[in-house]
Amino acid sequence: YCQGLNQSSHGTANNSALINLHLATGQIGRPGAGPFSLTGQPNAMGGRESGGMATLLPGHRDPARAEDWAELCKLWGVADLPARRGHTAVEMFEAAARGEIKALWIVCTNPAQSLPDQARVREALARCELVIVQEAFAHTATARFADYLLPAATWGEKDGTVTNSERRISRVRAAVPPPGEARPDWRIARDIALRL
Repeated sequence: YCQGLNQSSHGTANNSALINLHLATGQIGRPGAGPFSLTGQPNAMGGRESGGMATLLPGHRDPARAEDWAELCKLWGVADLPARRGHTAVEMFEAAARGEIKALWIVCTNPAQSLPDQARVREALARCELVIVQEAFAHTATARFADYLLPAATWGEKDGTVTNSERRISRVRAAVPPPGEARPDWRIARDIALRL
């Protein structure tokens, strides 16, 4: 199953029902079966591993644990980390719809199509003063709200690593070069940072 089952007003009940169905029908541990979600966001597991989630520190470390906090401060050579966590994706769009967030830079995801409460998400995108969308496909629901559309390379056009749902990190190499001016996400972010 995919993200739609998770991201609803009764996502926990949906997943409990699916797990119970698998248990009742003996589908746990059978090849090709099991209640494991396929995430709808590109390399979401990699984001969790690298601390790209508002509620996690890198390596699935817990921001509420003092030991995890201290370990990262030491690794990064900083005295402290920000005391407040960032917004989750849903919270971010709620804040943007209220006018508290004025700019969004959306990378490799399509929230106007994939997040719950799409009316609120689209309201937030319309209200933002600046929407930058970094995307491989020009005609997504989210791209329609972009003030700037940055051409990103797809997974088959990039070198790097990905983390699958089993938390296995795999090295990948580009199968084909990116078309036109498309570039890997990290290069786009680096190039903009250099211009700033």
